[in-house]
Amino acid sequence: MSVLYFVGCSAAARFTNTGKENGTSTENISKSTSTSIAPGKALLTVEGVASFYSYGFDKKKTASGEIFDKDGLTAAHREFPFGTILRVTNLTNGKDVTVTVNDRGPFDKSRIIDLSEGAAREIGMIQDGTTKVKIEVLKWGQSPK
Repeated sequence: MSVLYFVGCSAAARFTNTGKENGTSTENISKSTSTSIAPGKALLTVEGVASFYSYGFDKKKTASGEIFDKDGLTAAHREFPFGTILRVTNLTNGKDVTVTVNDRGPFDKSRIIDLSEGAAREIGMIQDGTTKVKIEVLKWGQSPK
């Protein structure tokens, strides 16, 4: 178990433009280290498949130390710093929600984000369980020290 923790916290290169993000092209990614929300302008945009999680995790501690609220507007991402604010748009119906990253995941490598049930409900993906999404970073959170 400690090996997984060590790997998860290693100093890996993050958000480099390799041209692929989980099988999705990221050639036109714009990057910024701004800490304020830029209205209408995403600091980073990626697309992929989202899933959601709720009951088994409700009221349990997240990786950030916060208590998970299945009805809240939060998300789990493998790399984005805790506190990062994202706009997640369901590409099937155009609905979007703004969430804050407070956990790590998803652990299924075919997915790029896990949303709380509340966030999944906002974008209309509860029935399907997964959906193709666009993720836009609106504000970077603080990197762990």
